[in-house]
Amino acid sequence: MTDPANTKMSFADGPPRFNHVALSVPSSVLAPSGRADLLSFYGAVFGMAELPTMTEDHRRLVMSVGHWDQFVFLIAEDDPMTAPRMDHYGLSVSSKRDFDACWTRAEPFAASDGRVDLIAPSFEDHGPVILHSFYAGFVLPLMIEIQYWEFT
Repeated sequence: MTDPANTKMSFADGPPRFNHVALSVPSSVLAPSGRADLLSFYGAVFGMAELPTMTEDHRRLVMSVGHWDQFVFLIAEDDPMTAPRMDHYGLSVSSKRDFDACWTRAEPFAASDGRVDLIAPSFEDHGPVILHSFYAGFVLPLMIEIQYWEFT
């Protein structure tokens, strides 16, 4: 058997890349007031925006993450996803300034809404790179880890 870590795949126009994460949630989360809460938090903190042509009340919400082909897909299910607190997906930002700005925008939400779950910024020094990160969760079953990779 070939070791997948040592297998070099060939793609004519570049390797596959992540483009979305899909999460199931209770239909109440996708009601107009629930959607408004999600869009307020995720929009203000991370710049996510609703793709309104995809929205169906109580059924579906799609939020773009920086570009139309990168998105969070939320779908209503009778038995929605649950996850331990630290299960997450990651987003990276291009500068320490943007990293700090995301944190600064998240803090007031946490102070005013008990549904916001924040884990304070920290860093790991790996020599040639310092990895800055923090976690943010709001209503959805997975948290987001925000990372900034500082190359020294």
